[in-house]
Amino acid sequence: MHHVFYLLLRRLRTPIIVLITVYGISMVGLTLIPGRDDQGNIWYMDFFHAFYFVSFMGTTIGFGEIPYPFTPSQRLWVTFTVYASVVSWLYSIGTIFSLLQDANVRRLLKSTQFARRVNRLNQPFYIVCGYGVTGKRIVSQLVTHGIKTVVIDSSQQIIDELEADELSLSVPYLCEDAADPSVLNIAGVNSALCIGVLALTIDDHANLSIAINSKLVKPKRIVISRAQSKATTANLESFGTDLIIDPFETFADHLGLILQQPYKHIIHNLIVNPKHNVWMTPHQDTSGRWVVCGYRRMGKALHKMFKQFDIDVTFIEIDHDVYDVPEGTVFGTGTEAKTLLEADIESAVGVIAGTPDDADNLSIIITARQINPDLITVARQNKRGNKPVFKAAEVNIIMESGRIIANEIYMLLRTPLLNEFFRLAREQNEEWARNLIVRISETINHAEMDAWTITVNANDCIAAYDAVMDGFPVKLSHLYDNPRDRDAGLPTIPLLIKRGRTLSLLPQGAILLKPDDQILFCGQQSAQATMRWAINNHNAMRYIKSGRVEPDGLFWRWLHERREEKKNDTNISS
Repeated sequence: MHHVFYLLLRRLRTPIIVLITVYGISMVGLTLIPGRDDQGNIWYMDFFHAFYFVSFMGTTIGFGEIPYPFTPSQRLWVTFTVYASVVSWLYSIGTIFSLLQDANVRRLLKSTQFARRVNRLNQPFYIVCGYGVTGKRIVSQLVTHGIKTVVIDSSQQIIDELEADELSLSVPYLCEDAADPSVLNIAGVNSALCIGVLALTIDDHANLSIAINSKLVKPKRIVISRAQSKATTANLESFGTDLIIDPFETFADHLGLILQQPYKHIIHNLIVNPKHNVWMTPHQDTSGRWVVCGYRRMGKALHKMFKQFDIDVTFIEIDHDVYDVPEGTVFGTGTEAKTLLEADIESAVGVIAGTPDDADNLSIIITARQINPDLITVARQNKRGNKPVFKAAEVNIIMESGRIIANEIYMLLRTPLLNEFFRLAREQNEEWARNLIVRISETINHAEMDAWTITVNANDCIAAYDAVMDGFPVKLSHLYDNPRDRDAGLPTIPLLIKRGRTLSLLPQGAILLKPDDQILFCGQQSAQATMRWAINNHNAMRYIKSGRVEPDGLFWRWLHERREEKKNDTNISS
């Protein structure tokens, strides 16, 4: 705020000097020119009355001549000073209006307002740099779960979209370049409440600068960045960025799961995507050769995946100068039947339209399907607004980079144990995955699904933690027993338990809990609230462990003891 104040003083220096000069000369003149009082005696106006008169005269309010009617000489002087003061006020007000329209001043005022909003945050928050498709999805997910965010984006159009979005929590936002350390500073990067920085801009260099600045300030804080080149990824890894997401590498990895380990991909989809829609069944035949249109960032990532699983692939590329294209690449756009036929689309099992142009990708899918109606179709969607068109084209898999990055990031922020679970799950066979899918399906029963982590400590589950610390055996199953009927469990599944550095998949309910154990659950979204209430309520936990319902509080315990004593006396008498 001090910067704004000093800037305004500097810009308004000349108008203020003009006003002071006009007022000063007017006041001095009024005190020097003799007047007449109501008795006809010579009277001189004092400075207080002169200031009072000039004040309402200069603003043309016109209260009249005070304290006595003016003489002709006084009126002549007032005539000149009226015009001088009005002109000086018009000049000053015009300068103020032009100053408020100045882009630099408006920018500074918004920065000051933004800094005040950030300083008023009293809860942990994330700084999201870039409010594109990815940033918008992440902010929406965080806000929905009551997590505060601060947004920075260099595009005023995108900031205007944020203002129009109906978010359940107030989100401080600023239109600036987040790569500037001073911008990150006013966004709260030095605040103890800032728990993470997300670098999600479309500029690799900007993301690199954001990540470096954030890690230098607090090396242990979570920093997540998107990267679009191997050089940027290597640079980000060199100083300990917690998560680096390349949307094309991630998509290629997911597509590999779909083709080679479909049950594991369905598990991932069930847990990460709330709507858990899967486009294919595990029994669908995906073996065979694929045709990929476009050999750039996405094509190279797919080529690496196909090579890993020893899957035949033919690439179509329009640019003859693209470096290191695979042998057998067909040169052309892929939108015309001739090029697709040259790539032998008739014998292919699937086609991937991975060019940076949405219209070309749709044209490739439609043309390829006309030649071979049985193709599995995969298309890259580059612009968010084209989503309805891709859906209308009935593409089997739509690759939307913003959604992919948002899902991966939110999964890490929501519960870091999910990454550990998916890593261990990939080491299992498909039969294990199929059995888990059946178990999850029976548990969620078409309800909305969620995943969450419970840590056995005083902050997360005080009732269960106190029981463990008091030496009472608390089983894992006690955490997901129904607090209203201990013989019926909540619709949840324990996916993973972490004890120190030891990880156990699908732990049994008979395991005895220890302090600081971390348990990953999945299940119906409504079950999470019930579970958290039960494990933080001593009465509910006592009922779950023993089956007894005992009163809480001094009065209710005293009343309960009195009743028990009377009952015992009655039994003795009888």
